[in-house]
Amino acid sequence: MDLLFGFIKVLVLLAVISVFVLGAIFLAKKIGFLPEKIKEDGSDGNFPGHIWEKHPILIRFGIIAALVILMSVPLAMVSDLVRERSRLYHSVLNDIARTWGGRQTLSGPALMIPYTEKHVTIEEKTDADGQMQKVKKVSYSSHTAIVLPETIHINATLQEHRRQRGIYQSLVYTADLNVTGRFARPRIENLSEKIDAIHWDKAWLVMGISDTKAIHKVSPLIWSEKPAAFEPGTKVTRLIKSGFNASLSVNPMVDSYPFSLSMNVNGSSGFYFEPFGKTTQVNLTSDWPHPSFQGSVLPEKHDITEKGFTASWSIPHLARNYPQMWVMDDRDFDLHEFSAGVNLFEPVSLYSKATRAIKYGTLFILLTYITFLIFEMGIQKRLHMVQYAIIGFTLSLFYLSLLSMAEHLTFLPSYIISAAIIVTLISGYVFAMIRKVKGAGIIAGLLAGLYTILYILLSLEDYSLLAGTILLLIVLAVMMYLTRDIGITMEETRNK
Repeated sequence: MDLLFGFIKVLVLLAVISVFVLGAIFLAKKIGFLPEKIKEDGSDGNFPGHIWEKHPILIRFGIIAALVILMSVPLAMVSDLVRERSRLYHSVLNDIARTWGGRQTLSGPALMIPYTEKHVTIEEKTDADGQMQKVKKVSYSSHTAIVLPETIHINATLQEHRRQRGIYQSLVYTADLNVTGRFARPRIENLSEKIDAIHWDKAWLVMGISDTKAIHKVSPLIWSEKPAAFEPGTKVTRLIKSGFNASLSVNPMVDSYPFSLSMNVNGSSGFYFEPFGKTTQVNLTSDWPHPSFQGSVLPEKHDITEKGFTASWSIPHLARNYPQMWVMDDRDFDLHEFSAGVNLFEPVSLYSKATRAIKYGTLFILLTYITFLIFEMGIQKRLHMVQYAIIGFTLSLFYLSLLSMAEHLTFLPSYIISAAIIVTLISGYVFAMIRKVKGAGIIAGLLAGLYTILYILLSLEDYSLLAGTILLLIVLAVMMYLTRDIGITMEETRNK
């Protein structure tokens, strides 16, 4: 469906461009600015023949080409300014994220159970009489078993907020998280034949969160219907770098340990989770309407509306590369290799839109010059090269005006105001040159059409390359039409 709508947008743009070109030619011919045909003497009826002899259209195209190249200098300067402002903007976003909270990744929970192994060795020693004696030597070693839950259910609600610093705004969120699940009674005794004691009363549960300074509150852990307070740190930073833990006394006589906890944290950019459960079920809700689902697996279901989105994941433990239980000292697994979640994607930002607009700058200066060339063919006064240059510099100021306004207003009003200023300046300049209201009005209408086409190109996003290519092909067709008789006209001029 998105692909269909995209092509519909491209077709609409093609229709607008076609109407613009055909309308420009029709209006120019209707009022006599563009001749219906070239007369036998090589003139167009409105433009004296001797002027064509002294200034053939080929020279005019050469002047336009030189000016277009010259106009790339102010466009490059504006482009550098956009990049500088963009770097400043992202620097502010990073500062806000450091104080509010960065991208959050939820890890866990994991149950840690320490145990002791008894090692008995027999050594032979020679006593003072030279007799061989067997001596039994006993040693102990401590280990920690890592146990992952049978089921995890994560319900997360992300609420968007805006934080402002100076003229810049940053999208952030607060997350209400509710985590429930169940651990099965771990068979620690199956891990080794040398186990001497399992320290059930010294177990602890670990919950990981990537940016702990952004935690607002965490409820006590409810373990088998009994509360347990959380403490900072995970005690296993090699596996889970940041988070918190709760000391537990695990009853080995029961087969199941239900648990639940809730927390409220700040974050920005995105929210991710790691599937520690044998079955991990995640339900995510947010009022942000522009999610970008990322990670090792996409959601099974999602629904996106103008009011927000919902998404759900159901991930089995077979999708990851670490088991449900292992000994921490014996084997190392990367618990962060598998994660999934969402980025709170902001549609094309101000600076990316401005950058894209500048990329079309050379094309639109060329289109404007071609428009003026058509216009010049129908008036008695030729435009001077200096006047063409002033018009080009005026067009370049559109992007600077757009950038400066859009940092304080939204993009569309800034675009309309900037385009209106440039159209007014150029059409007023044309009126001052030719003293004809009708001619200045045509230029104003054609420029307004060009800026409308540019805005449609910017709004297409994924289809802007296709639309821009179509526009270039149309421009090429128009130039081929205008230059179709250059060789014939020059030959006729030489013969006369």
